[in-house]
Amino acid sequence: MAMVAPDLLAWITDVSKVTRPSRVVWCDGSKTEAKQIAAEMVKRQELIKLNKRVYKNCYLFRNRQDDVARLEDRTLICTKNKDDVGPTNNWMSIDQAKSMLNELFDGIMNGRTMYILPYIMGPLGSKYSEFGLEVTDSPLVVLTTGILTRMGKTALKTHKNGDKFVRGLHSIGNLDKQNRYIVHFPEEDLLMSVNTNYGGNASLSKKPHALRLASVQARRNGWLAEHMFISEIEDPNGKRVYIAGALSSGSGKTNLAMIKPPKIFKEWKVRTVGDDIAWLHNHEEGRMIGINPENGFFGVAYNTGIESNPNILNCIRSNTLFTNVGLTKEKTPWWEGLTSTVPKDVVDWTGKARLKTTCATVANRNSRYSTPLSQYKMKSVEYDNPDGVPISIIIFGGRRADLVPLVYEAYGWEHGILMGAMMRVETTAAIDTKMGSVRADPMAMVAFCGYNMADYFKHWVDFYKGLKQKPRIFFVNWFRKDEKGNYMWPGFSENFRIIKWMIDRLTNKVDAIATPIGYVPKLESLDLRGLKIKNKTIERLLYVNKSGWLEELKATNEFFAKFGDRIPKELWEEYHKLEKRLKD
Repeated sequence: MAMVAPDLLAWITDVSKVTRPSRVVWCDGSKTEAKQIAAEMVKRQELIKLNKRVYKNCYLFRNRQDDVARLEDRTLICTKNKDDVGPTNNWMSIDQAKSMLNELFDGIMNGRTMYILPYIMGPLGSKYSEFGLEVTDSPLVVLTTGILTRMGKTALKTHKNGDKFVRGLHSIGNLDKQNRYIVHFPEEDLLMSVNTNYGGNASLSKKPHALRLASVQARRNGWLAEHMFISEIEDPNGKRVYIAGALSSGSGKTNLAMIKPPKIFKEWKVRTVGDDIAWLHNHEEGRMIGINPENGFFGVAYNTGIESNPNILNCIRSNTLFTNVGLTKEKTPWWEGLTSTVPKDVVDWTGKARLKTTCATVANRNSRYSTPLSQYKMKSVEYDNPDGVPISIIIFGGRRADLVPLVYEAYGWEHGILMGAMMRVETTAAIDTKMGSVRADPMAMVAFCGYNMADYFKHWVDFYKGLKQKPRIFFVNWFRKDEKGNYMWPGFSENFRIIKWMIDRLTNKVDAIATPIGYVPKLESLDLRGLKIKNKTIERLLYVNKSGWLEELKATNEFFAKFGDRIPKELWEEYHKLEKRLKD
């Protein structure tokens, strides 16, 4: 390994005294190392090697059944001042949390190997990137972090003694759900996670660092850490537009980031910069610049197929780690949506033979694939550009069976921030909670904002004021249903038609209709060539229900009331303007 800075060694020494591992390994991030760790896990029957003829260097891991999703009620933010955390986060005092965690971590790695993972979030050589160090006893976390970040020797060389870095301590423990915690100390750039081995909780570089801690750092230093994809859209003339989009978990964000346009738009190209997290900065020229801090995809496998995301299916045929999917007798992964029929003799995600039942699923609904971005054929050449890419369009969206139109455009920046703050969506399997209930999820960040969301809204207002070239803000909802419960919009690749309308709006190439909530497309402004859908259905998809939105305003009022007087005045002004338009 490269020369290790004294500050890193000092922290590792302190952690080792508490956790008392039997062996310490500094991970170099090499392919050889990953193959060795995987082989050891296979030998211990912790990992299943898949059919190498069909899935080269791919593996399947099965989490314990109560450890397959984010556990929001055990995700804590610990600060000196409780009000700094706000009502959407779970607060615990620093002293109480550390006392509890020190007891849980005492000797927890005895008889185990401590892996030390130096990593970089963001492109190498970028002034926007950050160095982190995770300590874990989970070989699964080693493999996952090696895929999702720039991990190992390369990262270690970038750190100089005394530089700021994020510290992360994780242990599988005994997977005791009653003592399972994911704890953030944003004032110390410290993360601690225990009794979990699910990627979103255990791979601390992911949501804990890149969103919860980073959001606090971003506010402190004048940038934004967002739950967003970044895509590059190239028109037939070679002009490129970059889009950043925040869709709530399980709402097709990865599919949209990797969308393959319908054949009628074959001269258009969509390339991916990132599928999940974006760090947004104000460039000295006054443009919004975005980077993808990650180096791989941690996508939901369930319901991913040739119709929803054909581009990713080829990518995950090699060097991919699957979690909680089914296994065929040929030792290939399977999940609902991959093929139209269930393979014979398939084993479900828990390792049990598939039973004929109408309620059980073969794959867990939050089953995942971790795969390198570098091998994705439709990646943008700018995905690792240290200078980032200029963002022209911002999209917000989530699952709503009713009320929210297929697409609409905000009137301006404060209005767009209000509508983002008003977002309420249906929950999905990515969260360990009741599926299908409607909850507030402002800007798809309610689970990932590491500080008071009222201050987060204010930070968005202030950030936009500093931009000379402001992106336009749009809202989407692919999930409207009719009276029979059927989806009204075909979705998947057809969503590109909506993206094209947004791009056309940048140059005022197409018209829109002013409604109380924003601009919706004129029917003739949508390019629906080749799509078998009735005009009446489109009109229903774009309909703005005034009474329904007034009820939505009441829900927003109740949500805002939780924050007291911290909601910025700019949002209240937009709120009352919206209320007036709806009543008129």
